[in-house]
Amino acid sequence: MEKEKSALFWKALKNKGVQCQLCPRYCMIKDGGRGNCGVRKNIKGKLFSLVYGKPCSVGIDPIEKKPFYHFLPGQKTFSVATAGCNLHCMYCQNWKISQCMPENVPSLDMPPEKVVLGAKYEDAKIISYTYTEPTVFYEYMLDTARLAVKKKIRNTFVSNGFINQEPLKKLAPLIEAANIDLKGDENFYKKVTGAWIEPVLETLKELKKKGVWIEITNLIIPTLNDSRQQIQWLAKWIYDNLGADVPLHFSAFWPTYKLTKLPQTSIEKLKEARKIAINQGLNYVYTGNLPDDVGNNTYCPQCHALVIRRSEFYVIENKMINGKCPSCRTKIAGVWK
Repeated sequence: MEKEKSALFWKALKNKGVQCQLCPRYCMIKDGGRGNCGVRKNIKGKLFSLVYGKPCSVGIDPIEKKPFYHFLPGQKTFSVATAGCNLHCMYCQNWKISQCMPENVPSLDMPPEKVVLGAKYEDAKIISYTYTEPTVFYEYMLDTARLAVKKKIRNTFVSNGFINQEPLKKLAPLIEAANIDLKGDENFYKKVTGAWIEPVLETLKELKKKGVWIEITNLIIPTLNDSRQQIQWLAKWIYDNLGADVPLHFSAFWPTYKLTKLPQTSIEKLKEARKIAINQGLNYVYTGNLPDDVGNNTYCPQCHALVIRRSEFYVIENKMINGKCPSCRTKIAGVWK
């Protein structure tokens, strides 16, 4: 396998410099240098990916763990990630691979063909680009997704959404579902992630426009984005711009990386956030990685009947009939087959 892969979305500058145009940072990179993500390198005036075909993490997960609750429930997904990220969140759960240079992280030799073969071998109907940030391994994801489509395997994108519109539009026809991490308001992004929010909001609107199934995750961090006002703003923005049927997943923060002195999120706070978002008009709001039977289940927005029962990211009972509520026959938004 080739050592480096020619990158997409960049332009040449004077004196063998380049400008990466993959994400909103538009990194200006001198010869021999790397972009902010650490995985795209200028070699003699050309930009290359250092992580193509080199995943540092590969796994088989229930699709609910991404999390997707309205996309092929109960199916397993073949998950891949490389080192690197274009955000630098102070609370990153996967910082040991997302915030490291690729040469400092053990990796596998797994070009796109092997990913698709792996999914086939495991009888996984879905491939998920996840764990770190798939934007930074864009070329690897794009080529794998193209092969997967040919083999009738579905593709999902689990991302921070910090990507430019041109590469997003090129990727979108290959992706059937995206879970975007909408982290907080503009102040939160600048203070905690080292990025800014507008490109993420544009990503969500573009994915919706392209017909990609969207779900949104929000990690609630005590004292940083857990106020009633911030949760109301988040839910209202989703309702106003994407509609009432986009599922919203609230997850609990666990002290890690650079925020080890903050407390973990309580189940009471997750339940409160769920109630606020429902009151803002959202039909499908979930509480994620803490035990909460009600917050893990799907209910009909019309008659409130239980439609899907889950426990710890696994479907226990699916009562839907042809994508509809078994009680009142209301259509439940999602991709069910």
